[in-house]
Amino acid sequence: MKNERVNVTKPYLPPLNEFIPFLEDIWEEKWLTNNGKYHQFFEEELARFLGVKHISLFSNGTLALITALQALRISGEVITTPFSFVATTHSLWWNNIKPVFVDIEPNSFNIDPNKIEAAITPKTSAILPVHVYGNPADVHSIQTIADNYGLHVIYDAAHAFGVKLNGNSILNFGSLSILSFHATKVFTTFEGGAIISHDHAMKKRIDNLKNFGFAGETTIVAPGINAKMNEFQAALGLLQLRYVSEAIEKRRIVTNRYRNLLEKIAGVSFLSDFPNVEHCYSYFPVLINSEICGKTRDEVYEKLKEFNIYSRRYFYPLISNIPTYRGLETAKPENLPIANIVANQVLCLPLYSEIGDKVDYVVDKLIEILKK
Repeated sequence: MKNERVNVTKPYLPPLNEFIPFLEDIWEEKWLTNNGKYHQFFEEELARFLGVKHISLFSNGTLALITALQALRISGEVITTPFSFVATTHSLWWNNIKPVFVDIEPNSFNIDPNKIEAAITPKTSAILPVHVYGNPADVHSIQTIADNYGLHVIYDAAHAFGVKLNGNSILNFGSLSILSFHATKVFTTFEGGAIISHDHAMKKRIDNLKNFGFAGETTIVAPGINAKMNEFQAALGLLQLRYVSEAIEKRRIVTNRYRNLLEKIAGVSFLSDFPNVEHCYSYFPVLINSEICGKTRDEVYEKLKEFNIYSRRYFYPLISNIPTYRGLETAKPENLPIANIVANQVLCLPLYSEIGDKVDYVVDKLIEILKK
């Protein structure tokens, strides 16, 4: 087992022989992009699968985030979390929007609604929360604040494919939600992403923006970009829909195996399932408390590599601590105590649907490292 590399994740791919007929058809049609038939089929089937009204497919999740902000004409300042992948905040920067960071909740690692209101200024136009690791943010509290101040809410739901709260898709909350279908995600189309909207007019605006602003053959209605999903990605997405529920169930079993093996290890903590939530089990993060364990998270991270186990420090460094953003007033560590603690302790252990008994190997080596 030691000589076999254990990555933090591994994409689930359907049987190759089932994908080949899609490729042969695309080769025959020679329609590779620009709203081809697989693109259209995938949008329809994906919306049905997720239980949402409108989906606009994108070549990747970052372009979806950037376009969502354009679609809602967001400007000025946006309140967001520092505990996420950098694309969340980069999307604001690319739109010349100032990110305003607030701290996170210790029991979910999501943006703390109790800290949002104090960060609102006359320049605030939106809130950009993240469903971190696919765990739903406090959507009801956030929406109440947004309604009181006339703000949009755009959810970075990159980790939250198929997640439901009280039986309703988490993607139905807020003004817009953004998905990622990157290779590291539960549901992948190689690269890819989507924006979920709630009315036809907004979908049409988004679709125009992602196609250079074209609203017809010679009509350009906005300064759009090229962010279209191609036929290869869409065809893979269609095929993936056949298997994603099975893959999520396998990830649930792996997650529970980790929890059972780790629950009595002093200094190692993890999140439990949220009540009334159907999870997708995107990641398995643990916190390494060095005062109890006797080793820092970084020491554990490096030692695991000696056993060919490649975990990831999602999300480290904290976005507010990287050079681009650390000069912002709201990026000061004293304003973000919980986020800084979590970023310095978090370690995502390997999790994918086909990991099998490698879970036991990972935990055995983690225990061995901590004992030393």
